[in-house]
Amino acid sequence: MVNFMVNASSKNENQNEKLIRLLEEQLALSNQQNKDLSKQIEALTEQVRHLTKLLYGSKTEKSKYNVPDGQGSLFDDDPSFSESEHTEEQSQQLISYTVVRKIRKKKRNDSLQENIEIEAIHHHPENTICDCCQGQMSEIGSSIVREEADFIPAKMKKVQHIEHAYECKICKGDVSQKAQIKRGKAPQPPIQRSIASPSVLAKVIYDKFSQYLPLYRQVKEWERYGLNTNDKNLSNWVIRASHDWLKPIYGQLKRFMMAKSILHVDETYGQIINRSDGKSGQSNAYNWVYRSVPSQGPTIVLFQSSLSRARSVLESFIKDYSGTIVCDGYSAYDKIKGVSFANCWAHVRRYWMKAESKNGKIGVSYCDELYRLERKFKHLSPSKRRKNRQKYSKPIVEKFLDWVEKSPFFGKNALARAAEYTLNRVNGLKAFLNDGRIEMDNNPAENAIRPNVIGRKNWLFSFSEAGAKANAICLSIAETAKANGLDFYRYLLKLLRDLPNLDFYQHPEILNQYMPWSKMIQAECGPKI
Repeated sequence: MVNFMVNASSKNENQNEKLIRLLEEQLALSNQQNKDLSKQIEALTEQVRHLTKLLYGSKTEKSKYNVPDGQGSLFDDDPSFSESEHTEEQSQQLISYTVVRKIRKKKRNDSLQENIEIEAIHHHPENTICDCCQGQMSEIGSSIVREEADFIPAKMKKVQHIEHAYECKICKGDVSQKAQIKRGKAPQPPIQRSIASPSVLAKVIYDKFSQYLPLYRQVKEWERYGLNTNDKNLSNWVIRASHDWLKPIYGQLKRFMMAKSILHVDETYGQIINRSDGKSGQSNAYNWVYRSVPSQGPTIVLFQSSLSRARSVLESFIKDYSGTIVCDGYSAYDKIKGVSFANCWAHVRRYWMKAESKNGKIGVSYCDELYRLERKFKHLSPSKRRKNRQKYSKPIVEKFLDWVEKSPFFGKNALARAAEYTLNRVNGLKAFLNDGRIEMDNNPAENAIRPNVIGRKNWLFSFSEAGAKANAICLSIAETAKANGLDFYRYLLKLLRDLPNLDFYQHPEILNQYMPWSKMIQAECGPKI
């Protein structure tokens, strides 16, 4: 009986232990599930906050918060960068002078340029006989009571090129020799058997790629001027003109660009309806942009149309190129023979701004400090920029990267993504420290590609690949002309009048005279003085 009770008691203890272990395992499992759910809730909450900010928040990249001591803001000027100091008395005099100067120099928000033709309309009294003595009155003065802008609409005219033939009547009467005939020669048109003159073509291309006016919306304007056409005709004109006359200029610009050692590169999506790769017209096509740096001569901006975003597109354009490419973190910008890559600090800063936390603020503050220094170094020569970057910027970069590497940022939240993005591009982010010609961000390329984005919102898509390539060529000429201070319309007019009558295929050196920076082009197509 005693043994039975002992066995029963032992059995109960074993069951209790098993029950306790089972409950402990369930508790541990529940705790783990709670931790996982908490992480998931935190990640989803952060995602909702981020999407809400994108939808309703400010689109600026300015810092909204105070940065730690010793860290500057990207958008706040540092008074320590002032070149000279003023006493209190001098400062008061300076402020007083500045206020007076602003008042005196205040201009209207609408005005006419100084080179505008002036027409004076004089208004005299209808009767200059004195009402008292009936004598003739004499003028004692005049005053300008107002100035106004008068618009003279453009007009269309038909130009007929007539070639005249001449012969010698004396020689014609001499049967012993052949009569000589001379004939006038009209200049070659930009498009054979077309009524499109250089001025019309230049206007069509200018309106589309400088004013971003789609071709179908230009049709009504041309009809108002007296030219009946349609958007298909205009499209064909743009394609023909860009292929025959602008493409050689584009090719020459590319040869100059490939001789430079530093380029900015970026890409954006587009749409081509009829694709040769069999994909739907709804699939993304791409426009790549390449921009040279001002420290290496005149600025060149080139666009390239492609069906994909693959590395092979970049490789085909920069074939045999050797130098440094400043770019964002896209994976295509890597592992190209003879090319080194410098990554963009603006993209790094954006990743840390998305991590709206204490650590995110610290990451942004490091970037702000680097930009504060860059503003100070902006006007220095490349060699002095490199020297100052090594002395002042390099310690900040190393401190920042060391902080990121030692901080426990894990998971899939914005903070972890910012840390991963930064650490995966350490070498590219350090590249600007060793070469004063390299910018620390890719903003020049992003600014260069903006006209393509604005245009895309207006003309929406390209119907064919030929049209997309023509767009890329025209945008390249437009943006390069703008970067070199040219009037884009006058530059187009010059190219379309001259090139059809020049043998530049046999003598390609002729094209050098038509580069946007040449003395001839600057004199004829530069800003009017």
